[in-house]
Amino acid sequence: MIRIPFALPRVGFLKDFGAYLKFLYKYVRRRGYRWFAKFEAVKDVLVDLLYKRRGKYTRPFLHFGTIALTFLVITLGPFLVQQTKSEDKNAGLTTGVMSQAMAYSSDLSTSLSGDVQRFRGGEITTHVVADGETLSSIAQKYGLSDTNTIIWENDLQPGAPLKPGQELRILPIDGIRHKVARGETIYTIAKKYGLDENQAQAIIDYPFNEFKNDETFDLMVGQTLMVPGGTKQDTTFAENPQPKTKFAAITPSAGAVTASGSFVWPAAGRITQFYSFFHKAYDIANHDGGPILAADSGTVVAAGWDNTGYGNHIRIDHGNGYLTLYGHLSVLQVRVGQTVTRGSVIGQMGSTGHSTGTHLHFEIRHGGVNEDPGKYLR
Repeated sequence: MIRIPFALPRVGFLKDFGAYLKFLYKYVRRRGYRWFAKFEAVKDVLVDLLYKRRGKYTRPFLHFGTIALTFLVITLGPFLVQQTKSEDKNAGLTTGVMSQAMAYSSDLSTSLSGDVQRFRGGEITTHVVADGETLSSIAQKYGLSDTNTIIWENDLQPGAPLKPGQELRILPIDGIRHKVARGETIYTIAKKYGLDENQAQAIIDYPFNEFKNDETFDLMVGQTLMVPGGTKQDTTFAENPQPKTKFAAITPSAGAVTASGSFVWPAAGRITQFYSFFHKAYDIANHDGGPILAADSGTVVAAGWDNTGYGNHIRIDHGNGYLTLYGHLSVLQVRVGQTVTRGSVIGQMGSTGHSTGTHLHFEIRHGGVNEDPGKYLR
């Protein structure tokens, strides 16, 4: 008898297959939530309809169910029996990789249905206050542990009594709901509601948050996001809705200038945030502040307050497809329309807009797209 040696699968193949299974799990998990939520909504409508008309539909429903069950038994019965026999034969030959795949499949199904039920399909529920109800009893009824979630969503005053018949919007999870404004990222939104960089992952992991791009997690202006665990901050950002932009001694216009194509460091300090998918800029912090320099020669196209989070900011068009942005400045030392040379002082470091400390938010854009400043700074 010729014996065929049993070849163990290569370690590389197992790693690749495991990575593929993880990717498949995350993809199906993210996409599957939406379908499960829709299924639950359709099911609720059908159940309500049958309940209301239960006397009228009982007989035809039972007849249809019996016929459908009989059809499934006749058509699928032989196949299931044969499949069971085949699985029993090959049970001893199941490899570790296949066992892992089956484990992922089982876990995926349980996780999907469990999370849809837990988060109520991501839907916001309208609750009508009954006599004697309190914020605590309502929160407990919907599985919320923080009554502030209801207070923030409905703009209630803490301690204000509830009135019977009052309608309240109930979020599916503890946290806060946020409407995305221009220039915001996952990280800035998380920071706005008291979450750090690691906790910002909760916004991405929440299954019913949608993104313009599922790979880069880009956001669309006007969309709403759930911020799980987020809290409303009273003094998170030192910004004024209509602040007066401060100007110091203005740097004289440089006349005709030509960009060199290379960029100098715009400020002295340490980098507290590098370029990433959720923060497409460098943050350069210096406790003592300091001057902000034009990274290259160009024309000032913006110099003033920005309501989307940059605070006092400056934008310089370098005339070669590149544009640089300098945010959170305390004072400005240039005006729109003037030209500056590479290394000219254009303002002072500060903490205006969506900022939690003195630093410079620095962006390099090429063709309107943010680039990694680390590739250009010299």
